[in-house]
Amino acid sequence: MKFIIQRVKEAQVDIDNKPVGKIDKGFLVLIGITHTDTKEIADYLIKKLINLRIFEDERGKMNLALNDIKGSLLLVSQFTLYADCTNGNRPSFTEAAKPDFANKLYEYIISECKKKTDKVETGVFGADMKVGLINDGPVTIILEKSVEEQKRILITLFLF
Repeated sequence: MKFIIQRVKEAQVDIDNKPVGKIDKGFLVLIGITHTDTKEIADYLIKKLINLRIFEDERGKMNLALNDIKGSLLLVSQFTLYADCTNGNRPSFTEAAKPDFANKLYEYIISECKKKTDKVETGVFGADMKVGLINDGPVTIILEKSVEEQKRILITLFLF
């Protein structure tokens, strides 16, 4: 699973020239899901996302989290985050999860985020969306976790 997090002053998702999700200060999060992802991986990334301290405090240091600034989330599913461009010039998307599986995890991520912060807006899964934003900084952070990484962590913990 991949979260591409952009700190924004504002962001909006439109479908057919109509806004479906809009936020002021907060995070625009592009979410990529692969076929081996789990709710546990989503929970790990959601916790990181909500607690990520990349907003400036009164001294100008990145030291505040989303809820500290009463920020918002705009969550957008984006299967192209799993594009494989190693062979040729046309990307392969075989690592992206099948739509039914990905949509269930995307909906899970939305529901869990709504439990942890006040304002959560979304795009529409599988739709042709236009995303606009005013990047703040710019600050872009990539959070990623895989089943293989999860297993390595568990094995390491077991050994100690």
